[in-house]
Parts: sequence; structure tokens; C-alpha cells
Amino acid sequence: MDKMKTAEAIRSGQTVLGIEFGSTRIKAVLVDTENAPIASGGHDWENHYEDNIWTYSMEEVWAGLKDCYGQLKEDVKSRYDVSLTTVGSIGFSGMMHGYLPFDENGEQLAPFRTWRNTITGQASEQLSEVFRFHIPQRWSIAHLYQAVLNGEEHVKDVRFLTTLAGYIHWKLTGEKVIGIGEAAGMFPIDSDAKDFDAGMLEQFDELVADRGFSWKIRELLPKVLVAGEQAGTLTEEGARLLDPSGELSAGIPLCPPEGDAGTGMAATNSVAVRTGNVSAGTSVFAMAVLEKALSRPYEEIDMVTTPTGDPVAMVHCNNCTSDLNAWVNLFKECLEAFGTKVDMNTLFGTLYNKALEGDPDCGGLLAYNYFSGEHITGFEEGRPLFVRRPDSKFQLSNFMRVHLFTSLGALKTGMDILTKEEHVQLDKMLGHGGLFKTKGVGQRVMAASIDTPVFVMETAGEGGAWGMALLASYMKNKEGDETLAEYLAQKVFHGEEGESISPDAKDTAGFEEFMVRYKAGLPIERAAVESLR
Repeated sequence: MDKMKTAEAIRSGQTVLGIEFGSTRIKAVLVDTENAPIASGGHDWENHYEDNIWTYSMEEVWAGLKDCYGQLKEDVKSRYDVSLTTVGSIGFSGMMHGYLPFDENGEQLAPFRTWRNTITGQASEQLSEVFRFHIPQRWSIAHLYQAVLNGEEHVKDVRFLTTLAGYIHWKLTGEKVIGIGEAAGMFPIDSDAKDFDAGMLEQFDELVADRGFSWKIRELLPKVLVAGEQAGTLTEEGARLLDPSGELSAGIPLCPPEGDAGTGMAATNSVAVRTGNVSAGTSVFAMAVLEKALSRPYEEIDMVTTPTGDPVAMVHCNNCTSDLNAWVNLFKECLEAFGTKVDMNTLFGTLYNKALEGDPDCGGLLAYNYFSGEHITGFEEGRPLFVRRPDSKFQLSNFMRVHLFTSLGALKTGMDILTKEEHVQLDKMLGHGGLFKTKGVGQRVMAASIDTPVFVMETAGEGGAWGMALLASYMKNKEGDETLAEYLAQKVFHGEEGESISPDAKDTAGFEEFMVRYKAGLPIERAAVESLR
């Protein structure tokens, strides 16, 4: 779309706005009628560790939102010489899970407890046993029940419980609603009913019945909506919260607020059954859209949903590229010691490609990338570790290969449960994140690890704010009973799937050999954790 048409689309309110609250950055993306990003704004922020809680203050939330939106307005003005006064629709997203409780007057009862907190172990274990459904520590219901177990005074006064995205949406529209994908990080979802699981809601009420609370759990939770439904309109008060200048008009429709998992699915066109996406950077997680529910719960697998409510199995790992990056920086330091200056992109590309020359099984080398604990393999703490036998093939190619392999070792442990034990069928996985920046390398390793074709799109780097804008666009522009999967495929990605790499049989066999060594060597990692204090 040319500049004049874009300016007219902005002026006439045909654009769509997506805003996502990430862990370290709040980002806004404005898209045109073809769903292409045309302007953006951002605000950097960090959580705080206060009174043993990882948190953000609500003052920071609103200051960050206003700054982010203000930067977006400036970007629009500088690019198109148009003042942003309205848009066609808006969507808000945020880091999922956590705990934001409010009383009957809408007053916050406890500091925001983010997904990062691991203080709900007792609640997580007990709820998982009662529900016969894995409840991760970061889920909202685990935080609420832990507060019950702790005897926290505020619990009796809770009248509304939501997430960060749900909170923002509520304050801007007055609607206590939430998208189903985000809801799946609060309480288990019944994908057939497109709502919280009724049986488990009753089980929770029975569990706390002796506490004498005047509330039932369903009364505290927001209403669940699916992608495509309208979730309210921007109020006058909400418009001022977003744009204190008074230029933004009220009455703009909003789509259901979603979590970063759902926006990631939208941004990678991986909402259809038998597809999935993997985000690989500092941490790594993979999501697979299921044809049917798993046969039983697994501690290693989190069950969430797509923005339309289809069941999704998620494997989340704390560690991915941090140790790999540390080794690349060491090579950079070595080169600089010899007076050689090297571009980091060139260095990463050279070393990553060197890994493709290594032996399929990494020549007998072994490494663990555990900067922090890794729940899938049972570690509360981590120690980055490299070890080899005297007869291992200690070459640069194998050294780089083993660090690429181990960056996906914990993830493969979880994915093997899905593919080998549950026989989940995946036609393709969409890859995004730093691991895939060097063309063809991380993609090839990922394909080998899960024995599935891996696609990488240029647009995958646009991020969650763009994914949220796509969900808002779907609500505004869908035709008839057009599904989200159809809309994304035909109206956003136009049938393009990105560049694909299929698994190489030798790489896949080599990764399996490496994983035998990886599992057998876990006691070495345990000894490192216990010995290096």
C-alpha cells in the first residue's frame, strides 16, 4: 500500500492496533487493511523482586502503556503526517498467567504476581492431584489456592481475578472478559464447551468449602470469549487512559484480550490442527495443536488452547541459547585477543554453519545448557556444563553441534512424550526466535530433534503485538463463518508457508544417539549442581 493510501486508511479509521505487554517490553503495532505493519511504538520495562515476589506496579503498567501509545502516535505522524485519532479495532495481549485480585470496589488486593514466580508448589501439586490435570505453578488458580493455603487475609475479599491483559481490557472497556487462550492459563478449559471446565470448577469449590468464603470460583473469573467475538468498546475513560491528549475517540471495538501464546500462534500462522510453533531464544517453548485430548496428564506438558479454543499441548523449557551465546562470545574474545575484529552476525553464522559439518551424534561430546533449573528433567538449579570422553571427537564442528543440540535437549524430552507416547501427528512446525536467525542451521537442528518439517517465515519476527493486531483484524474483517485459520492463511499469509527444511535421516538418528547420552549424563549435571555452590 502506498503512502497516500496508508495515510487515508489511518485518517478514516481502517487500521487495526495490537498492543502486547511482554516481560521486558511493551510494544504497539498498527497494521493497514492488508494486515501489514505500518507504524509501531514501544516502552522498555523490567519486573522487580519485592518481598519475595516478582512484580510490576500498576503505575508502571499505565505509564508504560501511555508511553508506548505516545510513541506509536509520533511514529504515525512522522511517517504519514496524520494524527492518530481512531482505529478500526484494538486488541491487548500480555504475559500469561499470574495473579491480579480485586475487591468489590475494583481495588487491587495484592501486588501483581507474575508468571515468573515459583511460590505455588504446594498448590500446584494438590490441584493437579484433585483435578487429575497438570496445573503449572504460574497459573492463576495455583496462585489463588496458594494464597488460600497461606491463610492470606485478602482472599475472602476477592471478587474478581484476572490476568494483566484482562485487567487492561477491563479498565478500557468496563468488560470483565478474556480470550480463551489467555483463560487457559488461569484455569483448565473445556474445549468442547469453549469455557472453563465445569467439573473442575465444582471440585475447586468443594476443596475450599471449609474455608467459609462467600464466593464461588466461577464468580471470580472473567467471562471466556473466542477469537472473532466482540469484547466491548473503548469507553471515554478508557480512551483517556490510553491517550491522555484527548485525541483518541471512544467507541472503538475491542477483540478478546489474549496471551502471548495465542498471539505467537497467530503471528506464525499455526492455529490449525496438526500444526505447531516453536519459539527458541533465551528460553524455548513448543506448542502443538491437537486433534484430540491427551490420554493422561503429564508434568512436562502444559495444556492450553488456540485463540479459538482448540486444545494445545505446550512444552516450555527455561534454557535454550544462553550457553550457546556465551561460547560464541568466548570465540569473539579469542579473535579480539589476536587483533581481529569480527561482526557478530558473521561470527554466529560461521560457527553455526560449522556445526553442520560435525558428526551426526556430535562425536560423543556432551553438554548441558542449564543456566537455571529445568523442570522437565527435574532440576531446580542449573550449571552450564561441557564434558567429553578421552576418545570423543573434539573438533570445532562437533563442539558447536553439541551446543546446538543441547539447546533443544529438554524440549525434545517433552516433545518425545507427545510424538512417541501420545502419537501426536504434526504436519509442520513454524519456527521463530534467535535460534533461527542464521538461515537454515537452527531450522535443520529443530527438524532433526522433532522429526518434523520446520518452516520459518520472514514475518515471524514481527512478534506478539502484530499477532494481537491480527486477532483484532479477524474480529473486524472476517466474512461470515470464516475461521481464524482460513483468515490467516488467505488474508494475512496469502498461502505462503515460508522456507521449509525437512528432517534429514542422518541428523534425526544422530539426535536420538545424542539424547541417549544426554539422559545418561544427567547425574553429572546433578553432581555439578550439588558440588558447585
